[in-house]
Amino acid sequence: MSRIGRKPIAVPSGVDVKIDGNHIAVKGPKGTLERDVHKDMTLALENNEILVTRPSDDKNHRALHGLTRSLVHNMVVGVTEGFSKTLEVNGVGYRAAKQGKDLVMNLGYSHQVVVPEIDGISIEVPAPNKIVISGPDKQKVGQFAANVREKRPPEPYKGKGIKYADEYIQRKEGKTGKK
Repeated sequence: MSRIGRKPIAVPSGVDVKIDGNHIAVKGPKGTLERDVHKDMTLALENNEILVTRPSDDKNHRALHGLTRSLVHNMVVGVTEGFSKTLEVNGVGYRAAKQGKDLVMNLGYSHQVVVPEIDGISIEVPAPNKIVISGPDKQKVGQFAANVREKRPPEPYKGKGIKYADEYIQRKEGKTGKK
């Protein structure tokens, strides 16, 4: 039995869960998320807990069991607390600003890099070198943060570029480092 898959998912007060076959809709204070789970997985709502069960101990079913439970758990956490990613902009003259619904960044190019805000994602710039991306959908938040980081990934010599706040950039020595 999957250790993750067999854990029940507690549904906090203020969260509305609707299960219709293999479709689940979770509504909470931060928004509404919907997802179709695999047809073999069974979802059940009992005593304010969501239970995920699998039909057999087949290798594919075992893999889907934990995955389905994690996806549904992330939906419940997303509509209650939400998810966020913090990015740091490092480099001389590198900075970010919010103009309307757009994220405008100076990243050492001859032009400014403009990234529009998408539905379900909010962008905050508390400091010129810090970007906070947040929203209820964990996958959307992570993908949008990766797209922003992709505009100027950190380089290994000086560490210039956009990096995650908890990311460590392993530095390399320059040409004069070896003797």
